[in-house]
Amino acid sequence: MVPFQLASNFWEKPLFWVGLFFVTFPLNFLVYGLNDFTDGKADSLNPRKGNYLFGAKLSKEELKNVPWQICFVMVPFLAYFSYIGGGELFILLLFMIVINIIYNYKPFRLKERPPFEILIQVGYVFTALFSILLNDLEMLPWQTLLYLSLFAFQAHIAGEIMDVEPDKLAGKKTTAVLIGRKKAKFLMLFLLLFEAYILKFWFNDWVLSGFLAAFSLWLLLDIFIFFKDKPYNLKQMKLFGIAINISAILSMIWVLYSGNLLHPNF
Repeated sequence: MVPFQLASNFWEKPLFWVGLFFVTFPLNFLVYGLNDFTDGKADSLNPRKGNYLFGAKLSKEELKNVPWQICFVMVPFLAYFSYIGGGELFILLLFMIVINIIYNYKPFRLKERPPFEILIQVGYVFTALFSILLNDLEMLPWQTLLYLSLFAFQAHIAGEIMDVEPDKLAGKKTTAVLIGRKKAKFLMLFLLLFEAYILKFWFNDWVLSGFLAAFSLWLLLDIFIFFKDKPYNLKQMKLFGIAINISAILSMIWVLYSGNLLHPNF
């Protein structure tokens, strides 16, 4: 979130790179490793799983040691960051771990308790808070945190829309399963338009708001003309996945370069 022109020397510090490595690999292993471990049945029925775009499709035997592997990877980083960052960083990391546990495991298993499986995606924003504490940066404006939360909600709904059929077969309850694909698309459209509004009128960011407006237009065409309530096939999902990943990378570069999300109008 730190723009290039204000970067000074923050990324010359080894601690920044240790934190970036932690978020990219061990923390991602916690988030997606636990998700795969507890979603084996649904993933086995999901045609979009089993590739580099949408994640692995593994057997029970292959998954059985994942929780122990996560502990092995996470504990040294938890100890290290707690040592250098004190109690605040320890509590934040512990909270992030607890969020992933209650998201995946019974009796909570929030991933199957609509709409909490969407709302809990706010946990992704805590990655930014981790970076702020670790690198001794200023807190992000609340407007930025709100935008990031809405983006996390919308991104999660997009995945649910693609997984309606396999989730139904596996008996998995999600918001998209509960309200149906078309209504889930309308919910995603509302979030996209709200995000575009925030970017344009709160941050004066024409580039990102224009991109989200164009994406919203595509979604409208999807809802009323192209797909309506029909499921996507695997080839279409892969094309969407590639397009979304490219768009996300370009958006991140723009956010870093412009610094607009650090400067709301009020």
